[in-house]
Amino acid sequence: MPVLGRLLKNRRSGDAHAAWNRPNLQGPELLELSSRSFDRLGTIPPEHHAKNAGGQNISPHLAWNPPPTGTAQLLLVVEDTDVPTPKPAVHCVVLIDPAVRSLAPGALAAKEPAPGVTILRSVIGRGYQGPAPIRGHGPHHYTFQLFALATPLGETAGKSAPDSARPSALLPSITAPVLARGRLIGTVER
Repeated sequence: MPVLGRLLKNRRSGDAHAAWNRPNLQGPELLELSSRSFDRLGTIPPEHHAKNAGGQNISPHLAWNPPPTGTAQLLLVVEDTDVPTPKPAVHCVVLIDPAVRSLAPGALAAKEPAPGVTILRSVIGRGYQGPAPIRGHGPHHYTFQLFALATPLGETAGKSAPDSARPSALLPSITAPVLARGRLIGTVER
């Protein structure tokens, strides 16, 4: 596999198509997103990697300051912006009750999410899907993005409920004003 990674070394999706840069998800950067599992731009520990990458696929601890008054829902999107595809790989999409201030390790499990967490579809599956970059491709940046939405998500433009919509339909269909947002980036290299 390292050969494939080296061949694709200069191909990366980049930040341009990340949820963070979507026009409909712009808002003031008022949320301070942090983790006890890894530092900002630090290495994400192996227990949070995908099983096929030698990890346990346990979502990391996440915490944030209180969202602004009027927040109806929090939307968390986790993306790998270094995959060798035109757009970032969406590893996790969840809705979180605005009263929740942190998530313990493992809180984003598809079968048993933490109270106040609603698991939505990602490109890879449901629930947290840990990092598994191509061997030899270099460092990958995993961006945890949290958005405070003024209204709850309704049906998407494709008439799908949020819990069954693909991220490619869900993310562009969000019309709720973003009251605040924050992000945390960790890295993984194999």
